[in-house]
This record gives sequence, C-alpha cells and structure tokens, in this order.
Amino acid sequence: MSKTFKVAVVGATGAVGEVMLSILAERNFPVGELVALASERSAGGKVKFGHRDVVVQDLATFDPTGVDIALFSAGGSTSKEYAPKFAAAGAVVIDNSSAFRYDADVPLVVSEVNPDQVKNRPRGIIANPNCSTMQMLVALGPLHRKAKIERINVATYQSVSGAGRSGLEELGRQTAGILNFQQADPQRFQVQIAFNLIPHIDDFLDNGYTKEEMKLVWETRKILGDDSIQVNPTAVRVPVFYGHSEAVNIETRDKLTVAEARKLLENAPGVEVVDEHKAGGYPTPVTHASGRDAVYVGRIREDFSHPRGLNLWVVSDNIRKGAALNAVQIAELVAAEG
Repeated sequence: MSKTFKVAVVGATGAVGEVMLSILAERNFPVGELVALASERSAGGKVKFGHRDVVVQDLATFDPTGVDIALFSAGGSTSKEYAPKFAAAGAVVIDNSSAFRYDADVPLVVSEVNPDQVKNRPRGIIANPNCSTMQMLVALGPLHRKAKIERINVATYQSVSGAGRSGLEELGRQTAGILNFQQADPQRFQVQIAFNLIPHIDDFLDNGYTKEEMKLVWETRKILGDDSIQVNPTAVRVPVFYGHSEAVNIETRDKLTVAEARKLLENAPGVEVVDEHKAGGYPTPVTHASGRDAVYVGRIREDFSHPRGLNLWVVSDNIRKGAALNAVQIAELVAAEG
C-alpha cells in the first residue's frame, strides 16, 4: 500500500493504547505520521512506536484537522466528548469504549465476523465491541453462518487486565501481601481478588444482571444482525493477569456435529483450535492466549442434554484481540478502501 495515513492514538499511555501502538508497528500499518494523545498529566512524556519514541500531546488542546484515522481507548466520557470532534474534522474514529456501541448509526465491528459494516459509518465513528463479546463471536461467527445459533449460554472468566492498570496492580499487590500474611485491602475490586473469584463485573441492573453481562446480549445481537438470538450470560472476574476464558454452550437451529464444528473453526480466520482429549490438550490464558493474537477454542463436544447443542471453551488475550488488535484490523479495512 503506497498511501500513508496520519494516525492518532487517544489514550496512548494506557494499557490498551500502548498495545495499539505496538500492533500498528508490528503489522506495518501505513502510518505517515503518528500522534500520541492523552490527558494533560501525561502530556510531555514519551511512548514507544516501533523503534522510536513519540512525545505525548495533550488531547484537550490538540487540533484534529488532518488526522485520517483516530484510535480511541481513553474511556467512555472522553470518547463522547472528543470522538465527534475528530470525526467532524474528517477522521475515521475507531472507539474502544462503550460510548457508541448501541447507537443505530454506529457500526459495531468484529473484523472476522462483520467487516462489511465498516463502510456503514454515517457519523464517521466505528465501535469496537466489548472484549468478552469479541472473542466469543470470533469463534461463534462461522458456526452461526452454518447452522444459525438460537441460544447461547456463556460464563466468562475475565482477567484483571480488563479493569486496567489498577486491576493488574491490585492482583499483584494482594498476592504478594497475602503470601506475607497481610490483609488484602481491596480497592479496585469489590472484594479480595487474589486467590478468589468475583461474580460481579460492572454495575448491577434492575434485572439482576450486570452491565458487563448484558453487553454480551446486546452486542451479540447487533454484530450477528439477529435480535432473535437468546443469550444467558454470567461474568466472573478471576485472578489471572491477561486473557479471558469463556465456557460457551450453543443451541443451533440446524444440527452441527462436533466434527463439522471443528472443521469450521479450523478454517475460520483468527481462530486456532487446541482440542485434544489429554492433559494440556486445551487452551488456557497463560499457556496460549497471553500476548498472542488468536482466539483459541478447545473442549469442543456435544451437549448430551440437547439434540442440537454444542459446548466450547474459548480463550483470548483481552488486551490484544479483545481491544487493540481488532481496532487496528478495523483501521486496516478503512485503509484498504483507498
């Protein structure tokens, strides 16, 4: 590709922003000029882009004129304020927050599942899905196209990196403290996260589900373009640094055998099947997903309680594929438009 683009990364000093910069360089995205943006307190610092340092600029005072593509990962309130300004100045905004995901005139895109929706952006904004929805649909997309999924039961086991740097720091601090017989003193999470599980991510809603759980419902239907799909989610925070895992059960309209599902998954972009009936013959966050791009699928088996049911175990790095990589892949689709 001979054309180059002026690319802005908003939230460049955050955990996802740093990975966005890394992936842009790794994938040789045609960056003509790279702008790193963050809050005033981070302005003047430096971030890595390939082999060079880039000085961080203050988002509040930056003029977006001339920016071609803006990757946002700075939180919903920042996106609501600044994404429309960048779009009005002519940039295509790819937003990692939940600010625009449910707006009818903003496409919600998983690059391997509904890439055609990238062109349907009347406001100049494209939304990146939630990390747990993202990895699930990379795996389920090809199965839905073949056999039409009618119902999804999913339990997510989500790493602390999904809560940002403070989540990583709290798990590390609590683990070290408990091993030295100190009290956990939870601050970022509701209760102790070290050596524990917390069935509570985001705020509780009136229906008893959390917002994190309902994201799986709302986003699955929008991405797959099918409001009839029933989704029954439970989201759990686990003491893992990087990588979300999901126990997924699907019920399909048409019968899909294990062999058929495995073949579809083996041929699906972005998916790696790790599915042997032996110790270690399945994906885990540490041994497979952390630091890697793929969505890993294992434990593929028929649900013997349902005539058209399948079970899968889905694992992926929530910071890479669940956020930064998909944003860059969307940017590649935009760049390919010419």
